[in-house]
Amino acid sequence: MSQVVAFGRCRALLVCSRWCDCTRYALYRPIEFEDFVRTFGPMTEIAITAEKRNHHPEWSNVYNRLEIWLTTHDAPGVSQRDVDIACQIDRLLSAD
Repeated sequence: MSQVVAFGRCRALLVCSRWCDCTRYALYRPIEFEDFVRTFGPMTEIAITAEKRNHHPEWSNVYNRLEIWLTTHDAPGVSQRDVDIACQIDRLLSAD
């Protein structure tokens, strides 16, 4: 698994504009929903997508807030798989 180098990471952030590059060598996106139920639905969709791709996010959920980190541990850092799933997550969230 190849790591997305600095230029590629910048390109990834342009493609996935709702994500930012955090100090954890990961793509990061905080999301706020109306309430817990409206948070849990998209989390389930993301989990199904991640399982199908065999690429699972790190995330944290507190009530209506969801934080997602995407990183490839065997790269290490951000890989094309992270970029691809970030774009898929964006599409899932825009459909709601």
